[in-house]
Amino acid sequence: MVRSLASKLSPHSVTGPIDQISRRIKLGPLGSLREVPFNVKVLAEAGVLRPVRPDKLAAMAVLLSRWGASPAAGIAGAAVNHPDEPMIEDELGTLTFAEVQARSNAIARGLAAGGVAEGDGVAIMCRNHRGFIETTLAVSKLGASALYMNTAFSGPQLADVIEREKPEALVYDEEFSGLLEKASEAGNAIGLSRYVAWSEDKDESEKEDTTLAELIESNSDEDLDPPGESGRFVILTSGTTGTPKGAQRAQPDTLSPLASLFSKIPLHAREKTMIAAPLFHSWGFAHFVLGLALNSTYVLRRKFDPEEILKATEESGATALIVVPVMMQRIMELPEETLDKYRLPNLRVTGASGSVLPGELANKWMDRFGENVYNLYGSTEVAWATIATPEDLRAAPGTAGRPPRGTVVRIVDEEGNDVETGKTGRVFVGNEMAFEGYTGGGGKDELGGLLSSGDVGHFDEEGRLFIDGRDDEMIVSGGENVFPREVEDLLADHEKVKEVAVIGVDDEQFGQRLKAFVVLRDGGELSEEDVKGYVKSNLARYKVPRDVEFLDSLPRNATGKVLKRELA
Repeated sequence: MVRSLASKLSPHSVTGPIDQISRRIKLGPLGSLREVPFNVKVLAEAGVLRPVRPDKLAAMAVLLSRWGASPAAGIAGAAVNHPDEPMIEDELGTLTFAEVQARSNAIARGLAAGGVAEGDGVAIMCRNHRGFIETTLAVSKLGASALYMNTAFSGPQLADVIEREKPEALVYDEEFSGLLEKASEAGNAIGLSRYVAWSEDKDESEKEDTTLAELIESNSDEDLDPPGESGRFVILTSGTTGTPKGAQRAQPDTLSPLASLFSKIPLHAREKTMIAAPLFHSWGFAHFVLGLALNSTYVLRRKFDPEEILKATEESGATALIVVPVMMQRIMELPEETLDKYRLPNLRVTGASGSVLPGELANKWMDRFGENVYNLYGSTEVAWATIATPEDLRAAPGTAGRPPRGTVVRIVDEEGNDVETGKTGRVFVGNEMAFEGYTGGGGKDELGGLLSSGDVGHFDEEGRLFIDGRDDEMIVSGGENVFPREVEDLLADHEKVKEVAVIGVDDEQFGQRLKAFVVLRDGGELSEEDVKGYVKSNLARYKVPRDVEFLDSLPRNATGKVLKRELA
């Protein structure tokens, strides 16, 4: 699947073209000679580089030489260094590193017996639980490519993905069997094998499809030989403005990106991370990968419940909580007496990404749970672009932060020239983590080795980035350029407004006009004129929405992004 499509792609990074397809991914050096001192210092402080017994060091060297910098190498190394330490804590209990190593070995052998070979694709449609992680590790051990299906997609969308990507196998949670009917029909034409990762029904004897538990029970858990090539990860774009695309990426060449991230976000080895963000999303998946480097314990819950996430974070002693901003919002909307029950004394990092983080929300969170919010701005295609620390968010609420080491961000006009500080332009990003291209062909706009993030924004005098909106959301109303984001941010700060979305609609007189969709807080009362008057008193007249519609809720995808195409 991905192997055949990859030959059509032409990936680039800030250092120029890279032969992503034929090269063997290796752990390699700690970056260039200039980068080594910084990388060693940061990685040692994070606990990634640490003293190891000579026998374990030798075993690790063998593993890395055989497997490269892949998830397969990560779990194998952790099983050597921390065999009896917990790796996964979910609703079914706890699994150690050694247990996950053995179980993923058995799953890999079972998938191989079912026809999955090196370079083939395996579609994974699972919530946050052990099955997602074990399948991902198994796929890595086979040198296959993992295709992560969004659990919030519609049946036709899922069918389109299966038909386009043509995976060899599908691993899914049984609750999605109905949603996957059309996808299964498309899969029947290509001989798609199906496996159940999670089932509410404990009687597995009546399952039509083989379960992961059966693969583990019926296959050897001995270690496998490494594949000739490392596999790929294909994460689907959110599809908020159209058909979801498969964004393909391989492992980075060096540990420099890891050091850059840890220099801004103080994660540390052998601690617990509560991953509430969906693992199929690039932000949740990033912390799966980071967790392997840190030998972290993953604390997982299949479904997001605001109080349950707080409870699990506190009871587990997790030092990091990984969320999308709408999760923070839902938590902060809990009754005061509920919030008062949870202090989160161990929490050092609340990592947020995936959609806009309102400045007011970040500050309310830190007022209650401490100075621990880190906001990462990026996209499925460019990975990360900037990171806002707690200090940034306090000083400049709503900022996306500054580029970390090794990342270049430019803001340019339509001619590709850098704009002045404070001026809005298109955002272009370059780093070692940029994607290779879409599996269906094509990529993002490129400028001097940098990729478009799809957004427009501006820098302030301190070099902090602010995102003003999507580059395809700008409207021209009466000859004036307007970005809905500015109006959304203003209305979101209104004490009676719970959430808001603003779009452009056609207008015979002005060409386009703004329309606001407003969700009020419980007990809040506002009229259409109240909303217009509030905007008029704070922004230019041409930015005042000409239409206001009140809704009970905004349509969102699984990562909290507002589905503006549905509003339109």
